[in-house]
Amino acid sequence: MVLAMTLGFSGDVAGYYAKYRRGYPPAAIDALQSAFGLHTDDVVLDLGCGTGQLALPLARRVRSVIGMDPEPDMLRLAAEAAERQGIANATWVLGADSDVPAVGALLGQRTLAMTVIGNALHWMRHDELFRTLVPMLRPGGGIAVVANGTPLWLQDSPWSRALRTCLEHHFGTSLSPSCGTGPEDRDRYAQALAAAGYERVQEIAIEYDDELTFDQLIGGICSAIPAHKLPGPKDRPAFTEYVRQSLPAGQSSFAELVKVSAVVGKVG
Repeated sequence: MVLAMTLGFSGDVAGYYAKYRRGYPPAAIDALQSAFGLHTDDVVLDLGCGTGQLALPLARRVRSVIGMDPEPDMLRLAAEAAERQGIANATWVLGADSDVPAVGALLGQRTLAMTVIGNALHWMRHDELFRTLVPMLRPGGGIAVVANGTPLWLQDSPWSRALRTCLEHHFGTSLSPSCGTGPEDRDRYAQALAAAGYERVQEIAIEYDDELTFDQLIGGICSAIPAHKLPGPKDRPAFTEYVRQSLPAGQSSFAELVKVSAVVGKVG
């Protein structure tokens, strides 16, 4: 989960998110394209798009992508990344899941090939959202709920366990897998998709090994801390050193097995 159950991923947090949140391997984008038969005439909605980690690679494979997020700073950084990468077919829209009906009214029915939702779904009313999206999806289109690996502090390794203890002590909270990455969440989303009328609901998984530097590790942590809890610029060096000293002595790189999981459901 994130380190507090409130929104507020703006300012420096959005900057950390853009720089340090892991992207998606090409195999994961391939799997989404194959699952829904995405082609160059399609429109995709990335709901809770953040700084574009999914929207930008998808934009290279379809006619257009709509990236929607409730944080202006996230959208600003996504637009800047799109410009740097020469991507001109992404549109950035300020809004949340409650604004999806308005998008449907603008686009018309049976328009979207896919709605993709990353780790933001736990902030949304997913049962209502799944039903709302049904008439907006073209035949063979659908929803993909994507989890981009286990949070850094919840992995099964000595460094991750040490990190979890450190963060729980610092923030005075218990950290549990409640951001849609746990198997219970994935099962719950699959059941909700089936209940909303989606067909061929299944989970697609892509696994790969990665290795993080300490800078990537601390950047990933800061990308998950809501702005009101992120240590201020003057306190951040001390927080960084506290985390460093809490990790196994002498360890400068941090190996992880990343599992990208997509729960997908299609409409007829």
